[in-house]
Amino acid sequence: MSRRHLGIFTAAVLAAASLTACGGSGDDSAASPKTLTYWASNQGASLEADKTTLQPELDKFEKQTGIKVTVEVVPWSDLLNRLLAAAASGKGPDVVNIGNTWSASLQATGALVEFDDATLQAVGGKDRIVPAALAAAGAPGKPPAAVPLYSMAYSLYYNKKSFADAGITAPPTTWEQLAEHGKKLSTGGKWGLAIEGANPSENAHHAFTFSQQYGGEWFDSAGKPTFDTPQNVSAIKRYIDFMAADKITNPSNAEYAQNQSVSDFANGKAAMLLWQSAGSNLKTQNMPADAYGVAPVPFLASPPAGGKKVNSMVAGINMAVFKHTKNKDGALSFVKFMTSDEEQTILNKTYGSLPAVKTAASDPAFSATEQKTIQETLVTTAAPLPQVPDESTFETLVGTAMKELFADAASGKPVTEASVKAKLTDAQQKMR
Repeated sequence: MSRRHLGIFTAAVLAAASLTACGGSGDDSAASPKTLTYWASNQGASLEADKTTLQPELDKFEKQTGIKVTVEVVPWSDLLNRLLAAAASGKGPDVVNIGNTWSASLQATGALVEFDDATLQAVGGKDRIVPAALAAAGAPGKPPAAVPLYSMAYSLYYNKKSFADAGITAPPTTWEQLAEHGKKLSTGGKWGLAIEGANPSENAHHAFTFSQQYGGEWFDSAGKPTFDTPQNVSAIKRYIDFMAADKITNPSNAEYAQNQSVSDFANGKAAMLLWQSAGSNLKTQNMPADAYGVAPVPFLASPPAGGKKVNSMVAGINMAVFKHTKNKDGALSFVKFMTSDEEQTILNKTYGSLPAVKTAASDPAFSATEQKTIQETLVTTAAPLPQVPDESTFETLVGTAMKELFADAASGKPVTEASVKAKLTDAQQKMR
């Protein structure tokens, strides 16, 4: 990441730096070879649920190695800024979970241990890792900056009873069908589609997918931003229009940033949801697996010239080690443990994601419809977000522009191609 673009985060980083001292993580890396600090991303229904899931595995690691791991589960709304703060300050945890789309951006800070062939061998070997997952672990031509932990893709979740009550016999395969179905489903205080409108990263993921279908790109071959192209304007407007024009999304979703859209789906307030590996979260919220169906994310009915057959980013969580750790050997040992066949099966089964290592992927635990849909998408119609140093800045700027557009839609303000282009142009100018 360039110094100019890292500067975009300056205020957030300074605020986050103070947060780094909170939550039991401490300002400095663990000084003892028998301790590690770990920031885990929020994968389940709540921060506490994740800690409940992880603690038995951390206890198992301590029993095997004598190394105690202190974990803090960090919400997605804080995670990127806190990682950037730790990278800039040289203080913070030893091991972290990162969204795989941030790999190149965090790598560019120079704060992460790079997994060259020897380091990969120390955590189990390169050949064990699913190639598509490893491709989203760092900048092209450089050693990975992290090791894949959980593999995911977006799917369409739909409420079977709501569909049956509305006389809908199959999930939509096109966005046009989704809008049509959504209008039939938006009745009686319920809505067709739940959206996480105030979550910049979630918005940016959909921006990427819709752009691919419209034939757009967010960066050119030199890594320069191309935010406000006609293709990207059309792509963003199509997504915002689920609330603004189609009116199949509750305007209150413009304020959602903490997985409330998943809760609305689980509680029957919305009939459809676009999400990554939602099954375990839905189970935690008492939605039976047979109450919903899982289908591939739709495509455009008539894609324009250059439109790509892409309906998801290559989603996932990677595991990284900060160079400032005072226990590198212990940190790598922990990465090896978390990516072992046993732990990959336990954790991915719990979260409804897929193992990032080949040897665990054949376990029967990953043969359910949800996992098969995710696997099929990853193999056939998913693409990685650009692994460029400014990718995290793209997520923040474009995702925030979309948050503002959702706020406009919720307030009844028209969302036009001109207003979308203006937001994207402003975001692009902030990159320069």
